[in-house]
Amino acid sequence: MALTATVYNLDTELADIDRGVYETLAVRMARQPSETAEYMLARYLAYCLEYTEGIAFTEGVAAGGEEPAVVVRDLTGQLTRWIEVGMPGHERLHRGMKKTGRAAVYTHRTVSQVLSQLNGQGVHRAAEIPVYEFGAGFIEEVSATIDRRARVSVSVTERQLYLDVDGRTFTTSINKHHFS
Repeated sequence: MALTATVYNLDTELADIDRGVYETLAVRMARQPSETAEYMLARYLAYCLEYTEGIAFTEGVAAGGEEPAVVVRDLTGQLTRWIEVGMPGHERLHRGMKKTGRAAVYTHRTVSQVLSQLNGQGVHRAAEIPVYEFGAGFIEEVSATIDRRARVSVSVTERQLYLDVDGRTFTTSINKHHFS
């Protein structure tokens, strides 16, 4: 019998002071059996940090690698942002950047590995694609504590991330890198 996805319900208060985004969100996301807790948390944080009208989770790993983790569509359904998580393949990132003109990567992996895998691979407008890294150990620490139902407060100011998960507080910096 095939394993099914586990649904997470994260009642989220988002305050991104850097971008002027303040929202109350009822985030419902599926964690696929092949998806690690760290990847799921990075995907959730990418969603929050890129939050705008038209943002949505995709089928991600369940789609067989054809879609990024998160997309943004305009009112016509046209893709406007391609948001990858983890260590994306250069072909997919190239295709996403060509389709949308705006791509980003949020990684829970060692950023030097991600950059070395992507550097020199001919990704369309590669220098314009930010690669965001969370502080060492942050994703692992938070992912070990998050339950299927949680109240989460996400605050960002001056690229410093403050996260409160059911009364447990975590903080890290969000470091921005670029590749060529």
